[in-house]
Amino acid sequence: MAAASWAQIAAVFALLFISTPLLGGYLAKVYRNENAPGDPIFLPVERLAYRLLRIDPRGEQRWIAFVGSAVALTIVGVLLNYLVFRIQHWLPGNPDHFRGVSPPLAFNTAVSFVTNTDWQNYAGESTLSQFSQMFALVVHQFLSAAIGMALAAAFIRGVIRTQTTTLGNFWVDAVRSLVRVLVPLSFVFAIVLLAAGVIDNFHATRVISSVSATAQQGIPGGPVASMVPIEMIGDNGGGYFGANMAHPFQNPNAVINVLTIWLAAAIPFAFPWAYGRLVGSMRQATVVLVAMAALYAASVVVVAALEAHGNSHLAQLGVAQYPTSTNPGGNLEGKDLRLGATGSALNAVTMTSTSTGGVNSAVESYTPLGGGLALADMMLGEVIPGGTGTGLYGMLIFVMITAFIAGLMVGRTPMYLGKRLLAGDMTLAAIYILVLPVTVLSFAGISLLLPSAAHQISTTGPHAVTEAVYAFTSAAHNNGSAFAGLAGNTLWYNSTLGLAMWVGRFFEIIPALALAGSLARKRTYTVTAGTLRTDTPLFTALLAAIVVILVGLTYFPVLALGPMAEHFSGHFGV
Repeated sequence: MAAASWAQIAAVFALLFISTPLLGGYLAKVYRNENAPGDPIFLPVERLAYRLLRIDPRGEQRWIAFVGSAVALTIVGVLLNYLVFRIQHWLPGNPDHFRGVSPPLAFNTAVSFVTNTDWQNYAGESTLSQFSQMFALVVHQFLSAAIGMALAAAFIRGVIRTQTTTLGNFWVDAVRSLVRVLVPLSFVFAIVLLAAGVIDNFHATRVISSVSATAQQGIPGGPVASMVPIEMIGDNGGGYFGANMAHPFQNPNAVINVLTIWLAAAIPFAFPWAYGRLVGSMRQATVVLVAMAALYAASVVVVAALEAHGNSHLAQLGVAQYPTSTNPGGNLEGKDLRLGATGSALNAVTMTSTSTGGVNSAVESYTPLGGGLALADMMLGEVIPGGTGTGLYGMLIFVMITAFIAGLMVGRTPMYLGKRLLAGDMTLAAIYILVLPVTVLSFAGISLLLPSAAHQISTTGPHAVTEAVYAFTSAAHNNGSAFAGLAGNTLWYNSTLGLAMWVGRFFEIIPALALAGSLARKRTYTVTAGTLRTDTPLFTALLAAIVVILVGLTYFPVLALGPMAEHFSGHFGV
């Protein structure tokens, strides 16, 4: 790779290195409910929100009530979104006079944005009104991110607390996440994006003539700069335009590309640091953070190298794929030439390793192994580093599985932070790990066997397998990115992808919070010389290995049938 390519990767890692302790320390203060920067501004807003919502900020909830609150807010959001999409032609803020969205697409989109998935079976600039984009999409991009952060705070309290039945208050955690983190950061970076040239207006589509005056083109308007920050900060990923982060109105240059990639990973990497502050052990935080960072960095380097190396078939035809003054080099099919193969690969890995999904290139056109690794990043459970909050508690569940396995291997009682890990805890962890593979593989298998569904896939063979598996992996893991070769706006895919999103959100939250409730009820035992330590480099390596092995055992067969089969058949003539 060229020096400019390494510079993009280095810039993102440098920004994360700086922001992680700063933002992580701030998050710890927010969820510990102690004095934090901005109190004179934020406290009055919080108190007003509590009064309007009739919330007692001192009240606490058991895990069932905590989950119930999140589910109730989500159901209300789905119903409101569905209504807005169906009647958008009667609502204001529709300068292009778009008609109401069809019922299957309205259902899919409503569930998508409320569950933090942001899967889009449509092009936003030609389907949704500006009011629908702002009210139905952006509002729930804030709310869905706040839900994930509140759930992470509850899980941390489950680890910390002993012999209690409560995990905090969902509404308080959600309000504090919005008022103190998501809204201020989005406001600041909206101004940055405006200054960089990202558009933000309420114009209707303007028709202009081409330079040669032989054709006309529609130039859409819309409040884009105010939407992109929460799209990235909240790990949502749904863009105003169908091209998403490949659109120059949304991602105008390489600097903004690096900035948005950093924004997508900033909060997920900050949460382990906050976790260390809250549990009082930065060594435990380091284990989680290093495992996340090592797997993320490895994926970035490998995918970037694969895409920078280029397509071997094109090389055989004499097509130059090495960087020059006019050619960024590498596999450029489906990529933005302004950003190059590395800028696109860095974005793809970050958007699939987090739950963002706001890609700036067509992942379908990556090399088979490059696209396969983006798929595998989602299959890991999006824990490297994962979504806003969800990545932390997902990785902590892997930590407990690792502690349980390691304890049994060496004949020691499985414990984590002085709490014994019993069969019931591992049952909940197993449900958390298995529910998504069952959902993904079931729906993908049926889609490949069902003629009407398989007909919507633009290719055949191993690539078609990857298309179907990628779609349902993205939906179930609440990612939202697409392989781009599947026509998803059909009754089958709108319905099944919507169901997969719902399962991926709440059939993961329920066992995770049940596990947190179980941990909170436990007493702590004195750590002795016979206790397996979970804060060592050896345990960190074991954790990373367990994450890869568990996912490999689950998904390796389908990866072998998809991207690996395509790679070996295409490059080695197998």
